[in-house]
Amino acid sequence: MTYVIFRPKVTYMEKTQVYLRKEELAALREASARSGRSVADLVRDAIRKAVLKPLAAGPVAIWDGEPKRRSVDHDSVHDET
Repeated sequence: MTYVIFRPKVTYMEKTQVYLRKEELAALREASARSGRSVADLVRDAIRKAVLKPLAAGPVAIWDGEPKRRSVDHDSVHDET
């Protein structure tokens, strides 16, 4: 016999208000229509990505300025003496 158990996951959320310029709200609504997602979902996702982004794990390269080589020239660093 096969059966399905449905256990809804309830996430507590608080309602808030955000003031946006007309062009910001228009852009959000356009992105919502294109993606098929709600404006609220897009805002929550943006907050997660910009504010709640996880700290980088593992080795991270840090540099400043323009790269001196292209990625295809990676091994050329060993040609310089």
